[in-house]
Amino acid sequence: YWNERGWPAGVYDDDDDDDARKKTLVRELHLRKTDIFNDLVERGEVPARPGVARLVDEAFAEGVPVGVCSTSSDKAVANLVRFLLGDARADRIRIFAGDVVQNKKPAPDVYLLAAQDMDLDPTRCVVVEDSTIGLQAAKAAGMRCIITKSAYAYRETFDIADKVVDDLDQGNVDLSTLRSLLL
Repeated sequence: YWNERGWPAGVYDDDDDDDARKKTLVRELHLRKTDIFNDLVERGEVPARPGVARLVDEAFAEGVPVGVCSTSSDKAVANLVRFLLGDARADRIRIFAGDVVQNKKPAPDVYLLAAQDMDLDPTRCVVVEDSTIGLQAAKAAGMRCIITKSAYAYRETFDIADKVVDDLDQGNVDLSTLRSLLL
């Protein structure tokens, strides 16, 4: 982004070629953003998306495996799942984070790793996503994908999604909805 639009004033000149320094800055900013986000989650200021806990409970009740695939770090994802869904659910959810695959979304790597580790056929998996890069990753992995719109991605185009809803509750998405996508 900054290579295309210019680096923040006082940080680097546009003609500065020190890629190592730039990468260090980006890494430090990302770590700081993750710390701030984790603090917000732990203070209860980031709610679970509507319908997520209900759908997870339905899946568990039917013996359907559940995983979370994210571009974030394992620590950040585990923290988010534990605080938003509670210990009992978190203990049963497999987490596959961006720091365990070579290529992050929109590459399918994290979804393919999850399917392999959970001994699942990717074509029999349904992903719930909220971004175009996640949708592209799911489809590249051969999986079905439902998009729940988010404030961060409301301008994105989700033409290749199997279903698009505002959220899982308003869209009446339940386990039978997910199963219908596999027919």
